[in-house]
Amino acid sequence: MTDPLAHALSQITPILTKLGIRYVVVGSLASSARGVYRATADGDLLAELSPGHATKLAAALGSDWYADPDMIERAVRDGRSFNLIHIPTAQKIDIFPATKAFHASQMQRATLIPVFPVEAAVRFPVASVEDIVLAKLQWYRDGGEVSDRQWNDITGLLATNPDLDFEYVNSWATRLRVEDLLAKALAEVAAD
Repeated sequence: MTDPLAHALSQITPILTKLGIRYVVVGSLASSARGVYRATADGDLLAELSPGHATKLAAALGSDWYADPDMIERAVRDGRSFNLIHIPTAQKIDIFPATKAFHASQMQRATLIPVFPVEAAVRFPVASVEDIVLAKLQWYRDGGEVSDRQWNDITGLLATNPDLDFEYVNSWATRLRVEDLLAKALAEVAAD
């Protein structure tokens, strides 16, 4: 693989699968794969982890990865993200533990698609467009509503995917308390 991030992702995902850890590509890689390309410095995965996976995951990754089992265990126990670094490519993979009902929905709705155009034959489970929009709305809100990158991803996905399941999106937007941001994004897309 020529893309260093693609190489790192292709190294970690079989290990997660072997350990029985379900995962989904989320974040900027997912939005790029679903139609709104932008460069990103790392990969984001949502994964079904328990604290007991920490030692097994760090051991399975081996010497090609920086993976601190204590840090992983604390992060998973606290329901917060942690990162792993693929040393040969210097690529970072952020892992977000799946701990909420929305995460379970993202995992269930993901489909296998290519993430990297050059390596189109390699497919990963990627969050649906609807779930990417919802997650990015939530990240935008949690980040103080100042990230132009997140907002551009949101409006770009809405503009390029007019056939979204809006019943699903509206339902989750209400549950996630981002319905006002969704309305604002839709209004902006309609005005363009």
